Amino acid sequence: MITKKPLFYWILHKYRGLQFLLLFLIVSSLFFKVFPLEMQRKIINIAINLRKLELLYLYCGLYMGAVLIAGLIKYYINWLQAIIGQKILIEMRRELYNHVLKLPLQFFHRTQTGIIISAMTSELNAVGTFLGGALAIPISSILTFLAFLGFMIYLNPVLGILTTLIYPFEFIVIPMLQKRYNILNRSRVHTVRSMANLVNESISGIHEVQSNSSFQLEQGKLDYYIKKLYRTMSKLFIFKYGIKFSNNFFQSLGPFLLFLIGGYLAINGQFTIGALVAFLSAYEKVYDPWKEMIEYYQMYQDAQVRYRQIMETFDSSERTLLEIPENKEAITLQGTIEARNLGFQISSDVQLLEDISFDLEAGQHLALIGFSGSGKSTLSHLLSQLLNYTDGTLKIDGHEVNSLSKLDIARNISVVSQQPFIFTGTVNDNLLYSCVALRLAGITEELPGREKVLAMMREVGLEADVIRWGYRSVLPLEKAQQLADKILSMRRIIHNTLRDEFDGVVEFYDSEAFLEYSTIGQNIIFGEYTGNYSSDYLLNRKDFLNFLKQTNLEETLLVLGRNIAETTVTLLHDMREDDFFFQGSPMEPGEYDSYAGIIKKLQKTSLINLRKNERHDLLKLALLYIPGKHKIYTLPAKLRSAIIKARHIFLYEIEKINLEQCRDGTIQQHILPIEGHEETQEAPLSTFTPYCTSQYLFNHTLLDNVLFGTVIDREVLRDSLGALAIRHFSEQGLLDEILEIGLDFHVGSKGDNLSGGQKQKVALARALLKQTPLLILDEATASLDNQSQTQIQKYIDSRLKGNTTVIAVVHRLDMISGYDHILVMRAGKIVESGTYDKLLNQKGVLYGLINET
Repeated sequence: MITKKPLFYWILHKYRGLQFLLLFLIVSSLFFKVFPLEMQRKIINIAINLRKLELLYLYCGLYMGAVLIAGLIKYYINWLQAIIGQKILIEMRRELYNHVLKLPLQFFHRTQTGIIISAMTSELNAVGTFLGGALAIPISSILTFLAFLGFMIYLNPVLGILTTLIYPFEFIVIPMLQKRYNILNRSRVHTVRSMANLVNESISGIHEVQSNSSFQLEQGKLDYYIKKLYRTMSKLFIFKYGIKFSNNFFQSLGPFLLFLIGGYLAINGQFTIGALVAFLSAYEKVYDPWKEMIEYYQMYQDAQVRYRQIMETFDSSERTLLEIPENKEAITLQGTIEARNLGFQISSDVQLLEDISFDLEAGQHLALIGFSGSGKSTLSHLLSQLLNYTDGTLKIDGHEVNSLSKLDIARNISVVSQQPFIFTGTVNDNLLYSCVALRLAGITEELPGREKVLAMMREVGLEADVIRWGYRSVLPLEKAQQLADKILSMRRIIHNTLRDEFDGVVEFYDSEAFLEYSTIGQNIIFGEYTGNYSSDYLLNRKDFLNFLKQTNLEETLLVLGRNIAETTVTLLHDMREDDFFFQGSPMEPGEYDSYAGIIKKLQKTSLINLRKNERHDLLKLALLYIPGKHKIYTLPAKLRSAIIKARHIFLYEIEKINLEQCRDGTIQQHILPIEGHEETQEAPLSTFTPYCTSQYLFNHTLLDNVLFGTVIDREVLRDSLGALAIRHFSEQGLLDEILEIGLDFHVGSKGDNLSGGQKQKVALARALLKQTPLLILDEATASLDNQSQTQIQKYIDSRLKGNTTVIAVVHRLDMISGYDHILVMRAGKIVESGTYDKLLNQKGVLYGLINET
């Protein structure tokens, strides 16, 4: 088991070839480390003493050459050491992650999520960093130390031995300090884990925190760990820097002895100056590997502490799940279930299930009902091997459930829980999750086709949701190119067939009409740059500013901006702290003070005397004004006509677009080329998209492109006109396109973009697409409305009866009449068992439950 492997197992059994190469490089580098010291001695004693330039150049060249080669080898050693560490870390993380995924549910119930995340990420990173040099550093340091020490003894045996006598003292002092440091470090790791778990818990439960305004409560919990960590770190630093002080002291003690004794010998002619310089250099060098050994010892102790704590975290005494069958392929079951005296206890005094016995033929449907806490979900977990029963027997087709491998379970059983987990990704990713897992395991060869996925989506009532997701999607450019013709066909259906129904609900783009629910800027240019209208972009374009002057719109818009600003500042003076009241104005709450300053200035001067940035702000306010939305000011009819007239000039003279051709549809859909736009939906700044009926709006949602206008009443559109449009799209064979787009909708982290009911529908479709002989439903429709529950129950009764064994924990008693067998549970025991009619005729517990409801 991975949790029993010692730390050095990963070094001695992994990547031996690379480690031998590393050792070879270390040994090879020793010569080039010592050789420069000999050159130092010869440079002083021979070249300089004899005044021979050619020897000086030779020795200096050899010195630099050896230094360069030693540096390059060291560089490669460091790189190779880091690579080995990362490779070992990858294997360790993979094996540990695989081990964690196979641990039984009880482990995850008692182990905090924050601890698991911290152990698998930051703590394991520190261990991996150590493992890269676990062999290289001590071997390199010892060999280098011995090489330099040997050179020192070669220069002067007495002095060499004397200067090394200080190192035994370090062997005594440093480990003493390190031992105390390790104790504190373990406490630090534990505190950091607890803090990480607290933060993870608070973020996961952010809805509860915010709804209860429990900010001070959660802050108080964090403060406890912050203070505890501070106290631990304060003590830790005492020993950490105590170790560093000891190292520095002993490092300085060596040169003291060298200068004292070596200087005495040199003065008395027993030691040459060149030898003294070389000896001093060697001593400085000999301390480097010694220092590395001290640091290595500290790293080893820290890594050992982390490693043991990580492995102890995941060292579960419970039975680890068997991933694949032993010496055989995964079996295929029919679905016959036999339970005898089945029991489950989580401790010696807590018995959750007791003496459960029943039989179920393959293809039959069993309903589990009963009181809250009666053990229904626990029994379903035992059937799916999410929990391991502790008493009795539970067999499927004669096979003990506890003896089956996880691959056996996955091949034959699908499970849908009351609160299913949705993975980050698209709807389609989640629907095919189980099928992809089976294909990777070699159980199936092909994934369900798109038609099958769409059909299953309809069966569980997910179609309307997927259509909404499709409508809300902004297509990538490549997808837009593929579907542009079909989307424009949908647009023609809306405009040619359903225009009257949508009148008053959508304001369609019309080049001859003023758009009440579009900004003044969009009204003028009748289109967009880069897919999103930006007033700042327009006001930074010289051609646009010149156009405003030529059409006499600049002063008109400045007056409009002033009037909007003046009205907003006056009316909202006492309500400027409330964002709600700014909904009727294009002014943002944070801009109030700036515009108030401009209005105050205009009381003393005219518009023409304003600074450039002030005029820019007033023009911006005017361009962002939406007459149909911003009721704080009424736009004069004369200005509406002037804007429509200016629109034609802008499109024709600046963008070279003929609106007559636009209306005739001769301008074809314009989709940006993909080149140079990897993974982006944005166009170059120079790209202009006009509001032409045959023009695809590449940075808009599918709904925007289909409607080709601004939605005025979303509620009416959603409640009545949406279904009307869908019916017409379906008749034209266009509906599947919307559904396919909707399947690519991103569900967010853990499905946060989905409602509880939508998550259950996705989970149901995911399980049913897997097509296993057994299906376990643990209140799998509890979050759905009655109509959706009834639809799914009809599918189960009509399509699965006779070919799929179904075990369902049911909370709605009006839906159990179609089940072949019913178990009524209370306090972990079966109190009634039989068919629906039989139990009703008995007038026992089930009869009482039905009549109570």
